[in-house]
Amino acid sequence: MTRRQVRLGFAPTRRELFSREEAGRYKRLIGEKLRELQVDFVDLEWLNDEGLLYDAAGAAEAAARFHSEGVEALFVPHCNFGTEDAVAKLGKALGKPLLLWGPRDDHPLTDGSRTRDSQCGLFATSKVLRRFGVPFSYITNCRLEDQAFADGLRRFLGAAAAVKSFTHLRIGQIGTRPASFWSVIVNEGELLERFGIEIVPVSLVTIVQAMKDKLHSSAPQVEETAAAFAGMADWTGIDREDMLKMAALKLAMAEWAGNEGCTAVALQCWNALQEATGIMPCFVNGVLTDAGLPIACETDIHGAITSVILSAAASWQSPTFFADLTIRHPENDHAELLWHCGPFPRSLKAESAEAKVGEHYVLPSACPGVAEWQIKGGDVTIARFDGDHGEYKLLFGEGRGVTGPKNRGTYMYIQVDDWPRWEEKFIYGPYIHHVAGVHGKAAGALEEACRYLPSLQPDRL
Repeated sequence: MTRRQVRLGFAPTRRELFSREEAGRYKRLIGEKLRELQVDFVDLEWLNDEGLLYDAAGAAEAAARFHSEGVEALFVPHCNFGTEDAVAKLGKALGKPLLLWGPRDDHPLTDGSRTRDSQCGLFATSKVLRRFGVPFSYITNCRLEDQAFADGLRRFLGAAAAVKSFTHLRIGQIGTRPASFWSVIVNEGELLERFGIEIVPVSLVTIVQAMKDKLHSSAPQVEETAAAFAGMADWTGIDREDMLKMAALKLAMAEWAGNEGCTAVALQCWNALQEATGIMPCFVNGVLTDAGLPIACETDIHGAITSVILSAAASWQSPTFFADLTIRHPENDHAELLWHCGPFPRSLKAESAEAKVGEHYVLPSACPGVAEWQIKGGDVTIARFDGDHGEYKLLFGEGRGVTGPKNRGTYMYIQVDDWPRWEEKFIYGPYIHHVAGVHGKAAGALEEACRYLPSLQPDRL
């Protein structure tokens, strides 16, 4: 996955009736703030002697330059009242997520006059954007140094990253779905027609053969990968031959996904793989997810899509983890166990938790390759992209990690505001028991992203 931050088009705007000096001053202050927040942006300093947008001709020139510079989102701060038609024309021409904001106005001057009226301009511009059919986001009128500004900007950048990721999805499908998993059936043609999401299928046989080729022809690379694996956990009881198989599987999957330009992979993780190789892929799935290639279990294509959207919305600050909603906490009515056999990334392991790779403890094959550790708590966002009957939704909500009884595999408990309400949402669908999770608060970014994805309904918990 590409983890490059979103490139922002910085188009500060003013109107002639208000102070040019104040507009110029705020343009400079906002630019300094963007640099302080380490935002990658393209400005309008080349456009005119003010570096400000104030007419339709400037909007056309700015749109052309922003396109050529690879701008992926647009920020239009109203440095005084602003020019609403120029902003709307720029937004329409660029066709990227657009953020409105204006600095909270200062106390009127001693004679009662005002220099900016930025908030008033926001009201005008928002109406014209609606007339032009341009979706937009905004940050509440506040001071530049307020936390609300930094939080709002980060939320918007996360939303823009999610939109970009969603519109460039190539999901690798390794193998068919497990025969008994009707819940992960998807409409591949509809995903392509509706969202432009491409599914890239490959036979499990092809990946297994690539794994075997790695074992025989890439011995140093396999040995190096296995050595890295050995430092991640306790491998007591696991044959070295099986560890080398896992290393080769990791290399084979990564190479295939890279060659195909996949942003995530849905893998048929059982039972055919065990019959062909004698190993589980769970630990390998976690390693690849940690490296920026989310792997969804049980050929869950919608789950893989969710993982990419969620990772981008969180600005790639932490790897996602792919989980079952499994059981309610035995003592906490508003907590739930997030679990899977063993694919949660090693980097998420709780500091005090043991790290072990062992044999599967549910499947009768009992093949090795299952990671076992509890992951850390803190703020967590849960999401699920899903659909049926031609309608698609993105479910998302936030909770916090809490303590709970020990489990096999990889797991954590999450507490939410009202678990019965969450449970009801999942029951009535169109969702299933699989979710993607990420540490941090990303629900706001996901909700904003849906403004720019009209075929996707936001469903916030």
